[in-house]
Amino acid sequence: MAIYITSDCINCGACEPECPNTAIYEAGAEWELAGAKHHDSTSPGGFTGEFFSPEFYFIVPDKCTECKGFHDEPQCAAVCPVDCCLPDPNNVETEEGLLKKKDYLDSIDQIRLRN
Repeated sequence: MAIYITSDCINCGACEPECPNTAIYEAGAEWELAGAKHHDSTSPGGFTGEFFSPEFYFIVPDKCTECKGFHDEPQCAAVCPVDCCLPDPNNVETEEGLLKKKDYLDSIDQIRLRN
């Protein structure tokens, strides 16, 4: 399952640089996946998702692999001083699925680097 950040987040930002998939964003930030930009639903063409937060850091589940293929544990949870990075029961995935997602994200990065 993906990880999510609870409303207990203190916006310290410790988690963001630890994410190998750039799946963590500060409150209200625009994010990108496969060249498509997403942002708050109040913006034209915006993305609406339960994971988005205008108040605290958030994790994009489509980019979160729980650090599978990189580390033994989710790095966001390992560095969070208030333990607000938790498994997301709304985004349950198998380890195989998480590794496939990692491979997909890696392939997107490779294409972006070539261009």
